[in-house]
Amino acid sequence: MPSLGDLAGCYHTKFISTSPKADFPGTVRMEFHEDRAYETAKKIVRTAVENFPSRNPEKVNIPEEKQEYMVGFSAEAILSALGGSPDLLIEAIKNGTVWGVGAVVGCNNVKIKHNYGHVNLVKELIKNNVLVVTTGCNAIACAEAGLLVPEASELAGDGLKVVCEALGIPPVLHMGSCVDISRILLLSSILASRLNVDISDLPVAGAAPEWMSEKAVSIGAYVVASGVLVVLGTVPPVLGSQAVTALLTNGLNNVVGASFAVEPDPIKAAYLMLEHIDGKRRSLGLNSVR
Repeated sequence: MPSLGDLAGCYHTKFISTSPKADFPGTVRMEFHEDRAYETAKKIVRTAVENFPSRNPEKVNIPEEKQEYMVGFSAEAILSALGGSPDLLIEAIKNGTVWGVGAVVGCNNVKIKHNYGHVNLVKELIKNNVLVVTTGCNAIACAEAGLLVPEASELAGDGLKVVCEALGIPPVLHMGSCVDISRILLLSSILASRLNVDISDLPVAGAAPEWMSEKAVSIGAYVVASGVLVVLGTVPPVLGSQAVTALLTNGLNNVVGASFAVEPDPIKAAYLMLEHIDGKRRSLGLNSVR
């Protein structure tokens, strides 16, 4: 982001840009070229080492706390954990052991208490037997809160807890960085294909409790366009147009089978997702009474 040069200037840090697309004020330019990649990498490392004496201990705070976590759940890895087939997860959803799937993603936002929206939303979902898949900053927040270890199944509802303990997995599955959302949609498409329904018919819902970047806007639009409800924790800058607001929060349902919703309270946001999942279960003829 363009402000990173100024931010680095507040500390001892040199901000190195390897691309002309990110040649912002306050950067040290070391442009990347494939034929000189190794030499450029050594130059960057040397620059960092030589700059170390500039470090001001009073401005650097590295917490001593450490937390174990389990990562690496691509769509393929999840299917492998399920015995190579989505049938086990589908059966768990059908019988209500797993009530649905929640995809919780997105940035941190300085307008919200750090990680508050992320952690509380996820905890409420798993308590209600919703298996959570996560990427990006939300995944880091969940890792810090101890939700990415199998022992976190103690915080899950009775059904999800049984599934997690049987498979040795956490109730929250880390599927990668913030740009790995396609993995979540791939898993959704596998489930939809096996059930012979559209993605918009599945008992799944998404959320971005603290989104703030343009990248998050494009990702959210991609997920909604794929047929998955997305609950935003901060209000997008669209309220100047009643028509646009109505389209995003309602009208898109008739076009792509999903829309955006806005709810800053993470507990209320979780119940918006649960109500959506309830409705999808009802439409599929599954038990919809929690």
